[in-house]
Amino acid sequence: MGKYFGTDGFRGEANVVLTVEHAFKVGRFLGWYFGQDHKAKVVIGKDTRRSSYMFEDALSAGLTASGADVYLLHVTTTPSVSYVVRTEDFDCGIMISASHNVFYDNGIKVINSKGHKMEAEVEAKIEAYIDGEIGEIPYATRENIGRTVDYSAGRNRYIGHLIAMATRSFKEKRVGLDCSNGSASTIAKSVFDALGAKTYVINSEPDGTNINRNCGSTHIEQLQAYVKENGLDVGFAYDGDADRCLAIDENGNLVDGDLILYVCGKYLKEQGRLNGDTIVTTIMSNLGLYKACDKVGLKYEKTAVGDKYVYENMLQNNFSLGGEQSGHIIFSKYATTGDGILTSLLLMEVMLEKKQSLSKLTEDVTIYPQLLKNVRVADKKTARENPEVKKAIEKVTEELGDNGRILVRESGTEPVIRVMVEAETDELCAKYVKQVIDVICAEGLIVID
Repeated sequence: MGKYFGTDGFRGEANVVLTVEHAFKVGRFLGWYFGQDHKAKVVIGKDTRRSSYMFEDALSAGLTASGADVYLLHVTTTPSVSYVVRTEDFDCGIMISASHNVFYDNGIKVINSKGHKMEAEVEAKIEAYIDGEIGEIPYATRENIGRTVDYSAGRNRYIGHLIAMATRSFKEKRVGLDCSNGSASTIAKSVFDALGAKTYVINSEPDGTNINRNCGSTHIEQLQAYVKENGLDVGFAYDGDADRCLAIDENGNLVDGDLILYVCGKYLKEQGRLNGDTIVTTIMSNLGLYKACDKVGLKYEKTAVGDKYVYENMLQNNFSLGGEQSGHIIFSKYATTGDGILTSLLLMEVMLEKKQSLSKLTEDVTIYPQLLKNVRVADKKTARENPEVKKAIEKVTEELGDNGRILVRESGTEPVIRVMVEAETDELCAKYVKQVIDVICAEGLIVID
């Protein structure tokens, strides 16, 4: 990770960590970088945060000042930007969003011409320009100054792409959508309506400050209650920029990313459409997923946490399905990034083709109780490599055997050690997490706020 760009773009509190000056400079550099031998074309999308409009203007000013033409998708999803970039003649795309974060955070995600996250070496050059390590770049003048273009047609083409993917009508299906007061508000309902579903929508009235507030994929309990109260067949919850999807079955039970991977992976394998009969997961996926996969001959890979690493593994090995417990699910045949609305459509396909409810499709997976606690430490590496901490982890591993696991890892963004235990009961999870944290504390590694 760089100084500003992490695994999911340049993110932080608006005008505190990520400022309009930063956005202007990102635009200035990208407009010049991609426009050295032709007139650059860049497409921009944004979520519903109040600051997204400010950053859209700053990025547009920087890009056009460097000579690039800017195409504005307005409020849209991250996957739609990725789709437009890779299917049309754009040099790169930019999504303004902090995904599932609170409204006062924001982020700049840069997407390359193939619809993937921008290469690290380009992000490093942007950072060098922001910090003044690269000489000043020229302003465009006269007819070379760029222009901005209303490009809502690009978003509409993405909506058409989603609708065209469905293999069956959703008629008679009662579907709940939690749009998180975010990007899905402009797209999700129109897609499900067009496919014939009886669509029930909550949290689809963004006001600039209510994105992700007690709603969406990070606060799933609201949709769980809504599905049960209204007797719906299924519910789907998205995050702020709609690159995640979590589902709710007809009984109000959560179907997280692990269960989505199982349901879709098993179905695609039966159809002969799962490359290598393999799904790609992260090390945070539940042990219950792996045990269920073993029973049906579904192979799996494990990567570091982050959809970036999942997609890298998929690319390297030509796998067709991968994702995270959080609901970032990637279907490489259709997309180069997690796409929440696409995920919900493909889950609907499985339900309709198999003629089974979501609860029936997930009944063979026993999800192990899981407990994750974050411990703030003075130095992550020192804490992780402490001999006594290592002994404590080894002891827990031995005691759990095949009936659970412990994972202790460093946070990629904070001075934090994450201690996660999966076991057969909540009590065992709590016992073993406490056992390791007590050792970290006894070794004097914890920082007291």
